[in-house]
Amino acid sequence: MTSNVTAVSYGLNVSPTGLEQLRSILAAQGAAVLSETSSGDGRYQVQMAELQLPDATAAGLAALRHAVAESPIAGFDTALVPAGLRSAERKLLIMDVDSTLIQQEVIELLAAYAGKREEVAAVTEAAMRGELDFTQSLHARVAVLAGLPAAVVDSVRKEVKLSLGAAELVAAFKAAGHVVAVVSGGFNQILEPIAAELGLDYWQANELEIVDGELTGKVLGAVVDRAAKEKFLREWSAAEGIALEHTVAVGDGANDLDMLGAAGIGVAFNAKPAVRAVADAAVNMPYLDAVRHVAGV
Repeated sequence: MTSNVTAVSYGLNVSPTGLEQLRSILAAQGAAVLSETSSGDGRYQVQMAELQLPDATAAGLAALRHAVAESPIAGFDTALVPAGLRSAERKLLIMDVDSTLIQQEVIELLAAYAGKREEVAAVTEAAMRGELDFTQSLHARVAVLAGLPAAVVDSVRKEVKLSLGAAELVAAFKAAGHVVAVVSGGFNQILEPIAAELGLDYWQANELEIVDGELTGKVLGAVVDRAAKEKFLREWSAAEGIALEHTVAVGDGANDLDMLGAAGIGVAFNAKPAVRAVADAAVNMPYLDAVRHVAGV
């Protein structure tokens, strides 16, 4: 038999007991385990099981994912990945930025200079949970920055830290000849140097308006919102000749949902409950490079 799905388990405690639980769930769904391998690097463990799933259609895979999600196993998460994605010669990885590629929410760092960090953080949290319209909430949050000197952007840029494993994830994809993109509801002024440093193939965010050396409290042009993120995924994958089935999207908030849903596999990274509930896979530890194991890179 040939494997048509891979079960990739990763976490801080991939225990023998937990793996036995997982095997029982897989068997109950008719999935035959053909082979297993394990790896890890001291930060987290990885276990891969090659499966033969009788119904490897989108519906069959969704049913298997639902069964695994309904029986959470302590210590690790499991992604169920189609063989076609893992074996694809070229793949596209597209990621959100704030709280995904980087550890912080940039709008909150900027708002701190206006003495409005807590107020803005509450709005950001609600927007990421999907309780507020993203575009409206962004305009409201950016408005509090009006009058700040443009130099605060440089200060915030120095505060930004990549998520653990982010640089390694990008480097692994690039070294294997794949395409890496990021799309953000944040700001180009912060993202540009990060994109250059990481050697990203594509990137897009919002543009803060600056007039006479001050932030105006506005953004220029159309806001990069939930729909725009999916649009860029489709545009960039088409430009590279990469099928959507061979794309991997990673994000944490409600404005990432369309992008996650359109990709070959959508990964929720330390995400809000509404995102975890519908994503194809989840990473619930601080190491972003776990995504390379999901993608087979």
